[in-house]
Amino acid sequence: MTWFQALVLGALQGATEFLPISSSGHLVLFPWLFGWEIDPEVLFPFTVVLHWGTLLAVTAAFWSDLVRLVSAAFQGVRTLNPFGTAESKLAWLLLLASVPAALAGALFDSLIRGAFSWPPLVAVLLLINGGLLMTGEWFRSRRDPAAKPSELEAPDALVIGIFQTLSLFPGISRSGSTIVGGLSRGFSRLESARFALLLAVPIILGAGIAASGDFRTISSETVQEFAIGFVTAAAVGFAAIRWLLRYLSSGSLRSFAAYCAAVGLLCLAVAIYRA
Repeated sequence: MTWFQALVLGALQGATEFLPISSSGHLVLFPWLFGWEIDPEVLFPFTVVLHWGTLLAVTAAFWSDLVRLVSAAFQGVRTLNPFGTAESKLAWLLLLASVPAALAGALFDSLIRGAFSWPPLVAVLLLINGGLLMTGEWFRSRRDPAAKPSELEAPDALVIGIFQTLSLFPGISRSGSTIVGGLSRGFSRLESARFALLLAVPIILGAGIAASGDFRTISSETVQEFAIGFVTAAAVGFAAIRWLLRYLSSGSLRSFAAYCAAVGLLCLAVAIYRA
């Protein structure tokens, strides 16, 4: 891996982790399209480092919120009333929403890893992601006015968490699937996105810890590239979060769906041409 490849992949991860267009799908398809041959023994730990970069980005963007949520959660435990305040309730619901993806990831780890080695399948899943985003817009049109954030309950969190399990496969966006999950429960785009971004903290943290064994393959020669990827993913990710929240205050998911359809069809055409 070169420093340029690390820079490009870091920027891709930073933008696409939070925009609903699938970071994992882009990290599979982009090197494949341009013929970058990167050793899987390097690529797997490198993607973990990129995710840690986006974890830093979302932590920085929501630092004050996260401090309040963690403090409220511990206070709820001490008082034996975990849902006693709105912030304590939200903290525990975020953890609850993380459970389905954690269980599915553990049960289907080999199947999920196998999907990363088949770019045409990833292209198809990117098309499906576009359809999922359009479904989210349909959900939104069926509920007006939107539900209030304070109305979020355990069944809502579980449904959002189940939607998030779809994103274990490359090509299905984690932020996109969770936003659609929120829309299916009657919440606005902006509130669904905010919950999806906060949900990124436990899920990325857990995934990074689970994949820590891949760091055994890191050599001293790749440290510079890993550092470049980490810093780029963090910087671009922070900017992407700020932009997405502004955009979804009035914009729709249709433009992201169109993008996913265009990239998915392009990659399928390339796959057919190369066959």
